[in-house]
Amino acid sequence: MVSVMSSSGAAGESASDSAGAWSATGSMQDERWWFTMTTLLNGKVLAAAGYSYETYDLATAELYDSATGTWSRTGSLRNARFSHTATLLLDGRVLVAGGYNGLESMTSAEIYDPSRGRWTRTGSLSIGREEHMATLLQDGKVIVTGGYGDLVGPLTSTEIYDPATGLWATAGDMNDPRWWGTATTLLDGRVLVTGGVGIS
Repeated sequence: MVSVMSSSGAAGESASDSAGAWSATGSMQDERWWFTMTTLLNGKVLAAAGYSYETYDLATAELYDSATGTWSRTGSLRNARFSHTATLLLDGRVLVAGGYNGLESMTSAEIYDPSRGRWTRTGSLSIGREEHMATLLQDGKVIVTGGYGDLVGPLTSTEIYDPATGLWATAGDMNDPRWWGTATTLLDGRVLVTGGVGIS
């Protein structure tokens, strides 16, 4: 089953891979968009943070259980945010990085532990960025690329997160600034970045 949320609120639909037909599934606890969805190692799906007309930026998070088609609340993030990234780490935890809080592009990052249902702060990015790309590398580290900085515009800079230390290190700049792009780890370990919005 593949679950997707409607852009207009909390309602959800699911599609069967075999039938290709859509059917209604349980609604989320909170209406949200500009959020992230991450499939956990236990099969549940984590929806984290986002934006809502009612409360603006969200810190709430919830879990979707595909076996029951229902959502349940889990621990809230330390910082409300939207336009962030969420990456499943090799050990099953989830790294959320950057985003926007309604005032500025964010440098903060935090880790979700599914076994405890709690978030903890981790090392901060060197520059605030939103609408960036995040990709898990073969060695278990996470690279974030590009994005938008509210003081500098589209970014070329990249940073690598090491889950073993909880710290970020700067990496080589991209050739072109971009945000709203995609980043994909290739089988040989390189990262392909495509599309997005930049400076023409």
